[in-house]
Amino acid sequence: MTEKDFVIVGAGLTGSTIARILTDHNQNVIILDRKNHLAGNVFDYRHESGAMIHKYGPHYFRCGSEKIWNFLNRFTEFYNWSATIRSKVNGEYLNWPVNQDYIEKIAGKDWGEETFKGEPSNFEEACLAKMPRQLYELFIKGYTEKQWGVKATELDKELAVRITINKSNVNTLTPNHRWNALPRNGYTEMVRNMIDGIPLELETDYLLHKDKVTAKKMLIFTGPIDEFFGYKYGKLKYRGQERRVEHIEETQHQPCIQVNYPNVEDPRIRTIEWKHLMHPDEKDKVKGTMLTHETPFTPENSASFEYPFPDKANKQLYEQYRAESEKLENVLICGRLGEYRYYDMDQAIGRAMKLASGILEKFEIPSEEYAA
Repeated sequence: MTEKDFVIVGAGLTGSTIARILTDHNQNVIILDRKNHLAGNVFDYRHESGAMIHKYGPHYFRCGSEKIWNFLNRFTEFYNWSATIRSKVNGEYLNWPVNQDYIEKIAGKDWGEETFKGEPSNFEEACLAKMPRQLYELFIKGYTEKQWGVKATELDKELAVRITINKSNVNTLTPNHRWNALPRNGYTEMVRNMIDGIPLELETDYLLHKDKVTAKKMLIFTGPIDEFFGYKYGKLKYRGQERRVEHIEETQHQPCIQVNYPNVEDPRIRTIEWKHLMHPDEKDKVKGTMLTHETPFTPENSASFEYPFPDKANKQLYEQYRAESEKLENVLICGRLGEYRYYDMDQAIGRAMKLASGILEKFEIPSEEYAA
């Protein structure tokens, strides 16, 4: 039997951030993860061609918080990098997000008069409330319905918050963030440095080995909340990506890191060409080029859970589990799977910093303010 002050289940960004902060405040921590690697879904690795590949799809770091930025810079050097994305529409590579000039080209300068009026009740109506139908049909409808496997009208309107228009005509994904960057030697090394010195047991499923480890103060669980409770109210739905990695001899295959396929006839949702996100000192050394083709599916195995399903039924089911979790003493269920919520990386780290600050306060551990 292993006893620690804090047992943290999950070595992704949430679990690793909380583990680091608690360890910095002289708490005994152990991390368990059932994967065979650390860093969760930001895990990356160096392919034999020289390309740095993100195993679970591309992770573009952007951040506006100085606290988060300073925290991460303890564990890695960053280089400036912004994602440029194109959508392949009618055989052309077009900017995504779409800029104002293109909207006026396809819909006219007075397109705002034709948008959806009233309170949107679903994703499609929320999109049509802020963009012309021509734009929605070309770039969003097909892509979204492939991603989630249902009609856009069945999805929650809140999902449309992530759809943006670049009114400044700047052709990058996140032009308004203070920092757009990537860790110089990858996310895996960043997380490895973050949890340096903290006991880590990989290929260890906490839910199957509860009797082997005890948390004297708190259990912090970052896995699926429904699985934690044995699916007593039913299973939450997720989507994942089937990924086909391909090495080709071409020097460059596509014009940017990511090309989206909104065309419903193509089952893929996007193709990633990895050398586009590599540091300039390294990208030209890659032999040929590496691609990852992503096709959405609905996974049964929790190891493939990536995107919480954005509809009312699953939101209500999650609330049942959340209410159940609040009855537990000294158990914190958090993170993307624990809170059934999609977090960008900076949001996940900021949330973890805030939760860690609350833990320190709960157990009256003297600390500085960590909330981002």
